[in-house]
Amino acid sequence: MGGCGRGLRAVRAHLQPPLYLLNISDILATFGAFMAVLIAIEIFINISSYLRDNVIHIKIVLATAFMAVARKVIVLDYKEVSPAYVFATAALVLALAVAYWLAVVKNTSIESHGEL
Repeated sequence: MGGCGRGLRAVRAHLQPPLYLLNISDILATFGAFMAVLIAIEIFINISSYLRDNVIHIKIVLATAFMAVARKVIVLDYKEVSPAYVFATAALVLALAVAYWLAVVKNTSIESHGEL
């Protein structure tokens, strides 16, 4: 419901003079809501693939995690967060990249099962 409220605020902002002028915060809020919907779809795919195959597909789980962290990085207001928070987020991105590299690139058994 948070995405709908942001969408309504964006529509109301369009209808007030000056017409069709958006702030960067409105654009980021709309994009963040869109990314949240995509993350929910990815989680649904994770659950349905697990129920279908009874195996956790690590590639899909890591892709979902990447999308969630990417959303956080995109909508992050760098004026309000501390530098330690930014560095911790960067460390999380690096850890996810290493996990993806170890699980997918270095592990050839994923490709042999047709899970690409």
